[in-house]
Amino acid sequence: MLPEDSEWEKVLWRKQEYPDNYIPQRLFLTSLRKNVNFSPYTYWPLVLLSCAITQHLATIFLFLAVFVRLKERLLDARILLYISMAIFLAGYMLWELLDYHYPEHGVSRIGRSKTFKYSLLLFLTLMGLSPVLKTLTAATSSDSIWALSACLFTVNALLADYSSSKPAPSRGRLTSVISMNAAISSSVVLASRLSDDLDVFVLILFSVQLFALFPILRHRLQVTPSILQAVLTFVLSASCIILTAPLSTTATWIYTAALIIVTFLAPGVLVWAQKYKNEIRGPWDVAVPRMS
Repeated sequence: MLPEDSEWEKVLWRKQEYPDNYIPQRLFLTSLRKNVNFSPYTYWPLVLLSCAITQHLATIFLFLAVFVRLKERLLDARILLYISMAIFLAGYMLWELLDYHYPEHGVSRIGRSKTFKYSLLLFLTLMGLSPVLKTLTAATSSDSIWALSACLFTVNALLADYSSSKPAPSRGRLTSVISMNAAISSSVVLASRLSDDLDVFVLILFSVQLFALFPILRHRLQVTPSILQAVLTFVLSASCIILTAPLSTTATWIYTAALIIVTFLAPGVLVWAQKYKNEIRGPWDVAVPRMS
């Protein structure tokens, strides 16, 4: 026979005449807790958080639309170069504006100077390597290039950093680095199918802006009002649809469906599925530390 419950204490460091997992029946049911650490989501904040995914998908489709236009001679590489320079200047001015209004989230002037130096070095390196990159996949069939590019962009989309907080500059996530490398590698193999050195140079430069510089700016914009995120998402999505629609109706419908599913349908499904969450914690479950 076990002693009276009044003699029992819920401690493991004292030897008692009870099993380690013993608890009185009168206390067991009253100690059960349901969804202790559960915080319900609401629809529109989830839609806002999904804008980062929508923006990233828009950059991929935007790059593919530009590549097809260059390959089909529907876009002059010099025009794309001027557009890329204008976008870079606009992004730099926006970065300076954010540093002015949110100085606590900014970077040092020394860091920006080094970044400018590295950007110039990258610009000159790409210009010198363009003739080499153009012949990189000369012995490879186009079907293999399309399949490889699709796989690399899939890796890029899956491993991209969609977090709402800006990571420390010195502690970049490994998945983010792999994601960026996959996108740049895909851009290089696609650019190698172009016939002109200037086309190759401009397309790779454009990919660096989309897949290396824009994610940094996107994280920086997390401190701004939500309306700016919504406007940026709308501008990127509209630009992608406008550029893709004349090229392929199927691709346009695919992107539009992905946009609607990711931005509006998926958050709704997550909110709806919350009612099925049923996590029960008992008195002898593994302890969960509370961070103060």
